[in-house]
Amino acid sequence: MKTIGLLGGMSWESTLSYYREINLGIKAELGGLHSAKIAMVSVDFAEIEALQHLGDWPKTADILTIGAKNVQAAGADFLLICTNTMHKVAEQIQAQIDIPLLHIADATARQLQADNITKVGLLGTAFTMEQDFYKGRLSEQFAIEVLVPNAQQRQSVHDIIYSQLCLGEINQTSRQIYLDIVEDLFQQGAQAVILGCTEIALLINQSHTAVPLYDTTKIHASAAISAALTD
Repeated sequence: MKTIGLLGGMSWESTLSYYREINLGIKAELGGLHSAKIAMVSVDFAEIEALQHLGDWPKTADILTIGAKNVQAAGADFLLICTNTMHKVAEQIQAQIDIPLLHIADATARQLQADNITKVGLLGTAFTMEQDFYKGRLSEQFAIEVLVPNAQQRQSVHDIIYSQLCLGEINQTSRQIYLDIVEDLFQQGAQAVILGCTEIALLINQSHTAVPLYDTTKIHASAAISAALTD
């Protein structure tokens, strides 16, 4: 079994989900008392969040690169960045480490392709929904058309992530806001909706809607399990 490298803490609420999903998956595959071999570094999200909203992405890359190098030094065979948004600096991080980075958008796109999904809605932080590092990768490398909510909806999705979900707060009113946006994207032609922020699955899941949801945390964790168990 390979050692899975996790760069987490963005927020720790969703990193907890990664740890659980990966270990449950390894147990399901191998049985008994098996658990995942994991090397993890968890950063202080307050520092990252402040830099995100200042637009100082180079500094975020510097912080995460140090963390990634420490994960590598701890014996990881490959790296997961346990957040969608910070894949904005994934290429900068990959350039500074010697182990492969398992990209969350690639794992999600491959699952969408396997399910014959060619047009998808995207929920996430404003950075993920509005900038090209994520949706552009889906469209250019995987030929998947991406729809995002309107400006007011994007602001609501973003604010709920940072003011509630990253703090572990689950609000029924916020859940309904998200579900209404999911339905709106579906009515616009999306065959499914990507939960493109690792905290969103704390608020909504497939039991809440008939619209197919793609939980990037679970998809990324599943890809990590496969990589760990493949020679």
